[in-house]
Amino acid sequence: MIELKTIALFLVTAVAEIVGCYLPYLWLNQGRSPWLLVPAALSLALFAWLLSLHPTAAGRVYAAYGGVYVFVAILWLWLVDGIRPSAWDIAGSLVAISGMAIIMFAPRSA
Repeated sequence: MIELKTIALFLVTAVAEIVGCYLPYLWLNQGRSPWLLVPAALSLALFAWLLSLHPTAAGRVYAAYGGVYVFVAILWLWLVDGIRPSAWDIAGSLVAISGMAIIMFAPRSA
């Protein structure tokens, strides 16, 4: 059960970070309103707060989160950008998620 909560928290965290970066991208590269920077900043603040909710060492959380970020970014590529991931994108995402699982869920001595 703790594993599912950890993964769900990482997924929400990744979405918050990607939204926080995607909105400035829309402003800078697609001529959208600079007002998008306001929800972008809020989303990035949410991202930082969500990372702080994990009950383990920060360095471990940051390392494991990177794997989830890769996975969610490829989902974003498909669902938001409308680009179907290649087999290599999917393989890389699965490797990244595997790395997260090893880092977060490996048995540890006290």
